[in-house]
Amino acid sequence: MKVTVVGAGNVGATVADVLAYREVANEIVLLDIKEGVAEGKALDIFQKSPITMYDSRTVGVTNDYARTADSDVVVITSGLPRKPGMSRDDLIGVNSGIVKSVTEQVVKYSPNAVIVIVSNPLDVMTYQAHLTSKFPRNKVIGMAGVLDTARYKAFLAEALNVSVKDIQAVLLGGHGDTMVPLPRYTTVGGIPVTELIDMDKLNAIVERTKVGGGELVKLMGTSAWYAPGAAAAQMVEAIVKDQKRVFPVCVKLEGEYGINDCYLGVPVVLGKNGVEKVLELKLDKAEMELLQTSRKHVLEVMAVLQK
Repeated sequence: MKVTVVGAGNVGATVADVLAYREVANEIVLLDIKEGVAEGKALDIFQKSPITMYDSRTVGVTNDYARTADSDVVVITSGLPRKPGMSRDDLIGVNSGIVKSVTEQVVKYSPNAVIVIVSNPLDVMTYQAHLTSKFPRNKVIGMAGVLDTARYKAFLAEALNVSVKDIQAVLLGGHGDTMVPLPRYTTVGGIPVTELIDMDKLNAIVERTKVGGGELVKLMGTSAWYAPGAAAAQMVEAIVKDQKRVFPVCVKLEGEYGINDCYLGVPVVLGKNGVEKVLELKLDKAEMELLQTSRKHVLEVMAVLQK
């Protein structure tokens, strides 16, 4: 099996490192436009293999998409962070151009790949890759829900002083402060979380989850990479190994939840074909209203792209 990661920054390099460590693929290609960066990071990851004992080979290349040919999965992390003085529209314009260019090369050399988008703004960049690739919706998906759910679980485990392994949770909607965590579907060792924590504390955790990325930016002066990289790698592993894992991912909705032609985070079954099935939960009125609010926000961003 072969996996390509486009973008050798902090997130992309972490994706490649986790994939190698977990021996998800025989070959992992790391590509970047900056001379020597991907080569150096791939070599560093490979030199770690005798220490932590894995056989995956990591290879770095500078803008040579021919080397990525016939990849089974391609993860796109390329894009610029928002800079001072840059509007949201500016960021979308720049990053949509980058994602469009990368996707064109991916389709040319790996026409059967599943594409996983990590670039921001996540929902609209996944939409851009879908438009460019013309792939069916099951083969162009975005990583956000896995990361957001992980943050939600981590905060709950901390508050309850329990193992993160015993927490099951799901959330819906766009990536950002309009995401929709669902406490009603959150359990700890099979016990509904609402029986274990006060609603005030639970609501505070939900709000912290919504701004989880911003909290890290304030602390470090840059966006996160360990958790996002690991989240993308977990999605790749589910695809490559056909695990049929249930994850919340960004996918194009075609009637589910009463929504059409909009990329939103919802739970899906993830396997060798990408999205094997979209799971439609029975939401109550309040949950559906929150999801519709999230949809409106994503559509506003999509409208900027369509201009």
